[in-house]
Amino acid sequence: MKIVLFGATGMIGSRIAAEAAARGHSVTAVSRSGARPKADGDVTAVSGDAGDREQVATLVKGADVVASALVPARDGSDPRASFVALYHDFLSGVRAGGGPRTVIVGGAGSLRVAPGLRLVDTPDFPPAFKPEALAHADVLDSLRANAADLPMWTYISPAPQTGPGVRTGAFRVGVGDDLLPHAGSISAEDFAAAFVDEVESGAHPRQRLSVAQTA
Repeated sequence: MKIVLFGATGMIGSRIAAEAAARGHSVTAVSRSGARPKADGDVTAVSGDAGDREQVATLVKGADVVASALVPARDGSDPRASFVALYHDFLSGVRAGGGPRTVIVGGAGSLRVAPGLRLVDTPDFPPAFKPEALAHADVLDSLRANAADLPMWTYISPAPQTGPGVRTGAFRVGVGDDLLPHAGSISAEDFAAAFVDEVESGAHPRQRLSVAQTA
């Protein structure tokens, strides 16, 4: 399978590249720097701008799946409008290039912890992470509102606490907007494994998934 991965040098993106390559897939790892993520196997690093529609269209031609581990701006500005605009341009490029479907690394903040209550809206949610969480939530809202005009997508949220760790292969996957019970954390390696499972299967078009450690 030929996978074109944007945001390939970030904490999660680099692990998705490594997981996909370890399974024998051909990965084009796209980042602004053009650096190669640490991964064995068939990984080609290229420099690219996810907000450049023509460049995206060229990069995704011939891909079986497009994957995105893009993150909002972390320069202190409000990232919400710019992140939605980035995804609009990015997915327009994917569509123009004939990308058949796109699997997206989302955020956990928009997962529901109770009826009508998102995690990001709870009193204890860390203020420093709120702008980024809301930016991811806005992208999901935009995907749903404009589904008919976009390539097929799947949006996958990690557990609230995600970081480098160990690939155990033991994790749970939920479908929908509810936070999985006792979904405290997930290693980036296990999240990448769940993400590549969906890349391979394409089992959840236009749906939101979440991943957490085993209970």
